[in-house]
Amino acid sequence: MMDSLLVDAALHPVRGQMAFESCVEQLGSAIQLGIFRVGEKLPGERELAERLNVSRATLREAISALRAAGLVSTTRGRGGGTVVEPPKQAWPAGQHPPRRAEIDDLIIFRSVIEPGAAHRAALTDLTDEQRQLLENGLVEVDAAETPADYRQADARLHLAISTVCGSDELAHACSGVQAKIHQLLAEIPFLKKNIEHADAEHREIVAAILDGDAERARRVMAAHCDATAALLKGLLK
Repeated sequence: MMDSLLVDAALHPVRGQMAFESCVEQLGSAIQLGIFRVGEKLPGERELAERLNVSRATLREAISALRAAGLVSTTRGRGGGTVVEPPKQAWPAGQHPPRRAEIDDLIIFRSVIEPGAAHRAALTDLTDEQRQLLENGLVEVDAAETPADYRQADARLHLAISTVCGSDELAHACSGVQAKIHQLLAEIPFLKKNIEHADAEHREIVAAILDGDAERARRVMAAHCDATAALLKGLLK
């Protein structure tokens, strides 16, 4: 049986605009830590929604993401509920999932590099060509028709932001970060709710850069990176 004290320690009221991602992170981490054990049911929908201070609709979307990742299964009707599933082999043969420490290291590095790049890009006196590069990046993201296309367009937009800053070292650092983030994102479900959030943030980041609003560009990029970090922490070990 789950320990209520551990559940209290693992699940906290969600604050801010990352309700969906925070729900995924907290529930996914609680499952991976064994607070919710294999074969056990998660607490009821009403209890979880109250604990996390989110709407039931948001909670259902988060649980749907956990199902897509193979962490839980859900049955309806009397006696039904959401049950923690045994871990499944989700990595190619001969490869190993990254250690949590490696993921955390990448997340911390990205939280410094990419918001800084967005801030610097907004301070840069952009040429018409550079402005067009950023605008085209948004168009490509919006036009992507498959998850693979979307993630590639997403990575190119982030690289475009670092490229217009005029620093080869910064562009190289961002390229390395995006390559690793791209690999990790390929291992988790393509989540519509998260994509909607990301698209809105992409538009706001580019608008802030084009307007020369460095603080807004940094702030929104930081929130954007935090949202991705929450999903990776919740869905990957």
